[in-house]
Amino acid sequence: MKKIKLFDPYVGDEERASVERILNSHFWASGSGEGLVKKFETKFRTFVDSKNCVAVNSGTAALNLAVSLFDIKNKEVLLPSMSFISTANCVTINGGKPVFVDINPTTLNMDVDDIKKNINKKTVMILPTHFAGLPSNLKEISKISQENNLITIEDAAHAAGSRYNSKRIGSHSDVVCFSFHPVKNLSMPTGGLISLNHKNHRKMRKILEASRWCGITDRKDQFYDVKSLGNNYYMNEFSAAIGLIQLKKLDKMNKIRKKVAKKYEQRINLENKMPFDENCSYHLYWILVKNREQFIKKMTAKKIEVEIHYRPIHQMTLYKNLAELPITENIGEKIISLPLHPNLTGEEIERVIDAVNENVN
Repeated sequence: MKKIKLFDPYVGDEERASVERILNSHFWASGSGEGLVKKFETKFRTFVDSKNCVAVNSGTAALNLAVSLFDIKNKEVLLPSMSFISTANCVTINGGKPVFVDINPTTLNMDVDDIKKNINKKTVMILPTHFAGLPSNLKEISKISQENNLITIEDAAHAAGSRYNSKRIGSHSDVVCFSFHPVKNLSMPTGGLISLNHKNHRKMRKILEASRWCGITDRKDQFYDVKSLGNNYYMNEFSAAIGLIQLKKLDKMNKIRKKVAKKYEQRINLENKMPFDENCSYHLYWILVKNREQFIKKMTAKKIEVEIHYRPIHQMTLYKNLAELPITENIGEKIISLPLHPNLTGEEIERVIDAVNENVN
């Protein structure tokens, strides 16, 4: 019996041919973001309808650089604990204090009322995630940010192709960060992107261009200057080439994901499971089970990969005792991600549904 993968990139002949072209060109990377990297930035900007885009080498790099655009030293940033560790680390790396906010038990996104409760004079930023690809309540978050003069940076690592109020994620807030890790909806060997909608987006782009390439600026031929610290965060040509093809078929791939998610939502016999929403890109599909360890063993025995997304950040040693979040903690003990990718066959989807229904009782 074939193992059913949790994630699996959706690739074909176009991606293979693009990699071969890059190999044969002998132009594999440029820190200044020339070639296909620049083309990918332009295409993605059009796709999400944002003011500017800067490609980098990971979602983590995108978050680190995005937060660095603002002075958060010794100030507080509100974010969810139910996320990948990078969401908190980008705050700490830039000298800020992560303040963890509880989540809505239906969406697993930041609870708006809890955001309001945690705002004080030290708060400078809200960093919402779109968990599993389901958009956060950006209307209310934007309203809160405006009323309190706060910056909003979206962690859209799960949300390539998601929509909120008829607009694609990437076009709403000051800054939006994407991940193109191989398991993501838009897959690359390694990649990320910062989408800019801030009024100072042109100035920010110049800062980010230097910051992603070791601080290098004012380059003319073989001569350049370095005026500030930077990192080795630029995207390579292989990733950009694959990304351009993946971007063309992202809506198609997400449509397949939605069909799988809809079957899960309709036929899995659990009350606590991810809701179906046409605006969601469904990077993940989650369920809540009571005896998770036993459930994992049974699914593994049936050759079905499952995973935990995520252990709450505030329960990690680095961030321990920074918050008490009853909803996050309860869900963190029960959450399981099921296989979800465009390569799933009808027979595999049925196997997953049957196995879940058989083993959750």
